[in-house]
Amino acid sequence: MGNLLNGKRIKVSNDLSDDELIAGIRNHDNDVLRYIYKKYFEIIRNFIRKNNGNEEDAQDIFQEAIIILYKKIKDDQLVLTCSFGTFMFSICKLLWLKQLEKRRIRGEDFPENDMSEFVSIIGSNIESNDEYKLYQYHFSRLNKDCQRVLRLFLEKVPLKEIAEIMGYKTEQYAKKRKFECKEKLIENIKNDLFMKK
Repeated sequence: MGNLLNGKRIKVSNDLSDDELIAGIRNHDNDVLRYIYKKYFEIIRNFIRKNNGNEEDAQDIFQEAIIILYKKIKDDQLVLTCSFGTFMFSICKLLWLKQLEKRRIRGEDFPENDMSEFVSIIGSNIESNDEYKLYQYHFSRLNKDCQRVLRLFLEKVPLKEIAEIMGYKTEQYAKKRKFECKEKLIENIKNDLFMKK
């Protein structure tokens, strides 16, 4: 089955150009959409699954990215400064990071193993359940900025992405804030443990 590009019919082969992919999205061409899914979905799914997502999350993000692309193409606002694949991945990555941040804002708890890095640094000897409660208590008392930075850090979001999400000017400042917030949390927990001894 062929596709129309500037009024000319094109054939879906093993490799489509960026212009052909854009034309296919604009024309709602199912063959091109299947091609995009087959070629790019797996790498996006792997990224999302490695960052606390699942198959359904990956499907939703991929679909949302296609919709965003379609709107940009329809409004003649899409200007590629990189390959289509790189652009597609960037959209999906940003959408997923924003979704993770929304989940954090809604107050969803960390999995218990997310506290392991802090607990190991603290070196506490109290029972695991008490450790977790103490960790959660002092985390909730941090300012919102620190909470967001540490949540992103525990999600293993790269510092560059943390800087973008938080609106920091540099990656170096994001690193500094992460360190300051982590030290503040550890200090508060240590002080609490000291008072209990």
